[in-house]
Amino acid sequence: MEAATATAAADMDEIIAGLKNATLERSPERALPLLKQISDAECNLCDKYDIKGDLLELLGLDDRAVQVQVARCIAEVAKTEAQRDKFTKEDVIGKLVSLLSVEVGDGKLGLTIQVCRALGNICYANDDARSIIKTTKGDERIFALLDLDVDTDEEDKDQFVRVRCGLVSNYLLGSDDIAERAVELNIVGKIEKILARCVADVDKYEDLLLNILPPLSILTEQITELYLEPSLNKLIAQILAKCTNPDLAESCLALLHFSAQNDDVKLLLAEEGLCETIYKLLEKYKTFANTDEARVLMKLACDLIVLILTGDKSMHYLYTTPLLKYMEDWLDSSDVELLTTGVLALGNFARTDRHCIYMVENKIMHKLLAILAKNNGVDHQMTLQHALLSTLKNLVIPKPNKAAVVEAGLVDIILPMLEIHQPPVVFKLLGTLRMTVDGQEKLAQQLLQNEKLIKQLVHWSKTSEFTGVLGESLRLMAWLIKHAYHASKDLAAADDTGLRKFVAVEGAVESMVGMLTSTHLVMQNEALIALSILSTTFQNKNADVKLDELVIKADIGAKLAEQITLNGETMTKEIVDNLQTFIKLLKTSEACAEHLKKHNIDELLKSIPSLVEYCTL
Repeated sequence: MEAATATAAADMDEIIAGLKNATLERSPERALPLLKQISDAECNLCDKYDIKGDLLELLGLDDRAVQVQVARCIAEVAKTEAQRDKFTKEDVIGKLVSLLSVEVGDGKLGLTIQVCRALGNICYANDDARSIIKTTKGDERIFALLDLDVDTDEEDKDQFVRVRCGLVSNYLLGSDDIAERAVELNIVGKIEKILARCVADVDKYEDLLLNILPPLSILTEQITELYLEPSLNKLIAQILAKCTNPDLAESCLALLHFSAQNDDVKLLLAEEGLCETIYKLLEKYKTFANTDEARVLMKLACDLIVLILTGDKSMHYLYTTPLLKYMEDWLDSSDVELLTTGVLALGNFARTDRHCIYMVENKIMHKLLAILAKNNGVDHQMTLQHALLSTLKNLVIPKPNKAAVVEAGLVDIILPMLEIHQPPVVFKLLGTLRMTVDGQEKLAQQLLQNEKLIKQLVHWSKTSEFTGVLGESLRLMAWLIKHAYHASKDLAAADDTGLRKFVAVEGAVESMVGMLTSTHLVMQNEALIALSILSTTFQNKNADVKLDELVIKADIGAKLAEQITLNGETMTKEIVDNLQTFIKLLKTSEACAEHLKKHNIDELLKSIPSLVEYCTL
């Protein structure tokens, strides 16, 4: 092996020496075979030589065959970083760019192919080369290649399609300003024109499409605010509908994902029937989705349906199409990707009371609960659990739905999920429970007496590193208290079993007191309401519940002082009224009154601007 390498190196010494002589003699006949030998050799064998000057000299000869071989030679040796650096010079790059031809025939395509290869390899991971091209406006000539009609009979056209787009892609992979200038030079319009020609026969132009879409994808990565015209998005959607090549489908899906971040594009794609097209394609090919690549493609397609449904106008439009039924059908799918997509899609449809009520009345909700009942354990797929809880949370928001959902067994199905500790699932679980207890007095009382639930909520409210879980834990506790007793006209006479069990859980009252200093005013208000209900319930009872001791231990005075100091200026009238009510209730306890006095609460109340306004009216 070493001997062969040494021989090859010695041979290369001889070839390079011959090339330099041929250059001095300006002899095409001598140069041609030597150039071919260099091109055919291992590219790293040339790393120690500097042949840039010789090749540049030969490029200047008025000999098409020599120019083709020189460009090919540069393309081959520039595959190594060492040689790329040597050819990253304005004279070389400028000469190569000047040889790019936007014409076909008379052998010109062969030269353009090799020049594209040479420039493409020089530009590979080479910002200096890209900068030279941009500074000398060589990009104008490069992008002009996209105007070249390759629908010819020339045998080299397939290679030209590949190397042209390879050069464009390697160049665009530079800085953002290169991509922005490309847009100024109408590269997107040029690509759209090519797609418009290809859409009539996608299979015929498959290779061209596979090569022309990557530059567009690069632009979307470099320019986050890039706007693709509706006509272009329509073309991409039409190509997706007609293509059979998975790589081409993936490129189209990725581009449509990018565009569909815009709500107007979501509506456009919805009206184009893209979601139904994707559904039919997935139904057609789902049995073949048994490789990692196929699964990735399936997920990309499913995600696009869901993304389009996140737009309000597109969702309302699609509600009138067969897509709603298609997504309901996927609830019966054995493929977890299709099942999850069906659930998420229905969750997005469930963004109006009318749609939610329809889904409950037509038993779609029962299907969702049946799926959750089979997937509510710690070992089940988190993505599906999250989707189910998100959708069910939306369904229980309308008041007419709450009793029906509770009666269908929602709470019994989701309570076992308290064993799950994945923050995204927990967040949705707590939010779903909170929406469910809204106005459901009996259910709220039952859950207040669920010691396991309250203990878990207290634990999450103190230990979760996930802000959403921490907040939802506190809010659910406050809502349970509010909706269990808020409707009672005489709290002192009400059945206080639920509140007694809540207060008995270590840390429960402390959590409510801590909630007063939340950064969200709505949570502060919820805490005030819950604490006021607790105080009203237990203030005149000599029983075993020592609420005053619990709130003092939780440092209620310090928390109220912090709440007023930090938020006094932004408090709404409702919060101020609830704050005054709660403080008044606390003062019925001598111990609490003394505690509040130590923290100067009365004086702090006077600093609340809205209270001052009420007093001076």
